[in-house]
Amino acid sequence: MLLHKNDIEALERRFRTHLINGVTGFSSANLVGTVGAGGQTNLAMISSVVHIGAHPPLKAMVIRPHSVPRHTLENILETGHYTLNHVHADLCLQAHQTSARYPREQSEFDACGLEACWLDAFPAPFVARSRIRIGMRYREHQTLAINDTVLVVGEVVLIDVPDDCLVATGHLDLERAGTLAVNGLDGYHDTRQLTRLAYAKPDCPAGPLSPETTGYQAGG
Repeated sequence: MLLHKNDIEALERRFRTHLINGVTGFSSANLVGTVGAGGQTNLAMISSVVHIGAHPPLKAMVIRPHSVPRHTLENILETGHYTLNHVHADLCLQAHQTSARYPREQSEFDACGLEACWLDAFPAPFVARSRIRIGMRYREHQTLAINDTVLVVGEVVLIDVPDDCLVATGHLDLERAGTLAVNGLDGYHDTRQLTRLAYAKPDCPAGPLSPETTGYQAGG
């Protein structure tokens, strides 16, 4: 099937939503933990987290337009901190349920049967059962003029990973951690790493990463 712009616009709305959400492939599945200034916790499923840079360590995520209350965004702007928590198979159903529209006064942690935990006095809640957890400090946000979605940029200030999932090169063994990927808004997938490739150089053919090819350098 070959679809041009007019064909896409003519699709039934929900069909088009599913197609556009999923057409770019797999995304990361993260539960975003926040707390409001009044102490009310919140948990939201987000599939739009992307890497921005490593020095400083920045991640961004897209939040839907603030035309209705967006508790996650509001809490981040109030407190300046939030957490990213990987989803694994044992969390899948509860993680997905956090996307329901609960009222502000009802915590998704409680409503979905997920325990909040607080690490080293970090000011936002983590998911106790998540195996890879990241503490984020809010840095900036931009409302995109094209559709009023909000791009939130945060800095990684805390990382909690199992010792047996962190290898000597700094890579993470996501399969061992059980981290899931998501496609669209509702498709959850486990993963299998095929290979890890060495840093690409113009004069060297692509090949597997080995002890002799673990160096990294700036390039583009």
